[in-house]
This record gives sequence, C-alpha cells and structure tokens, in this order.
Amino acid sequence: MTTLPLMPKATAVWLIEKTALSFEQIAAFCGMHPLEVQAIADGEVAQGIVGYDPVANHQLTLEEIRRCEATPTARLKILASGNPVRRRSKGARYTPVAKRHDRPDGIAFLLRNYPQLSDQQVVKLLGTTKDTIAKVRDKQHWNTPNIKPRDPVTIGLCSQTDLNAAVAEANTKLEREGADIPTPSPEVMGFGASED
Repeated sequence: MTTLPLMPKATAVWLIEKTALSFEQIAAFCGMHPLEVQAIADGEVAQGIVGYDPVANHQLTLEEIRRCEATPTARLKILASGNPVRRRSKGARYTPVAKRHDRPDGIAFLLRNYPQLSDQQVVKLLGTTKDTIAKVRDKQHWNTPNIKPRDPVTIGLCSQTDLNAAVAEANTKLEREGADIPTPSPEVMGFGASED
C-alpha cells in the first residue's frame, strides 16, 4: 500500500507550478490519474486550490524532486513520517445527555454482576465518576429507589468488546493475586430469568 501525501490535489498544484516533474510522476506521487494532473495544469480542475508545499511540510525533500526531474522514469518517494499524528488519549467517555440518566442502572448492573471490576474500570467504561459509583454502591444516590440494574451494553453505555476486555483484565489481575474469580449470574451468561 502506498502512502499518499496530505492534501493530494493541493500538493499536485504546487508540484505543477514549482517543479519540472512530468504529469505521470506527479500523478503517481499524488495518487491521481495523469489526465487529472493535466487538467489541473490546464486550469480545468482544482481552480482556486492553493498549492500545498510538500517540502515545507516534510513529505518530500528538494533532493528527491531534483532526482526525479533529472530522470523522467523515476518516482517520487514520500518521506516516512517522523512525527506521527498523536491521537487523543482515551479519557472519560462521553455519554449523550439522553442516556445519562441510565448510568446509575449500568453502574448497579456492573457492581452486582462483575464485582471484580475496579472503580476506575467502571469509570472508563461508563464515563461516570468514582463518587457516583460510591453513591450507587452505598445506596446514597438521589435516585436510589428507581435504580434498576440494566446491562450497560444493551442500554448503549458501552460496547460488549470494551466490557469483555475490562472483565478479562480484572480476572487476570485476580488470578495473579490468587483470589477467586466470581462467577457471573445466569442472567449475564445469557440464560435470562424465567418468563411467566
């Protein structure tokens, strides 16, 4: 898989305006068809697009451009990104306003069925706070009479994959410590309560 430059059309505009590269070389580098590059050069396509300098943005070197200008069959090679885009670290999970009233139900479910989960894992899964978890656990939450344990996956507070990963991590920690791993209730195992 070839890596394309950032903003390929704008990069093509810059290469057309500032270099003596062939349309085929520019097209190969930018992931475009040579006719599209020719249309950009003719002003039929990409009118008003400001050229994006791949040298200033550390995607190419001037030496690489000169090498390819000297040899029409040579292909431009994009520089390896030395500074990859940093992703936002996983912080508290955002919960839509409409689902926030379901959080205590999800917390109660996790506390009842997965006691091995740490408060921090519940915080990460449901986007809640340790204070809320403590209030639900101690039945001090303002809405305690109305809290009904419900699976946070089915009410859309977390994914099954995230829940499984958190439970597996908690179980591994318990195994290392030599503690017993609690068995999930039949409801969690998929054998729901008997229907009347």
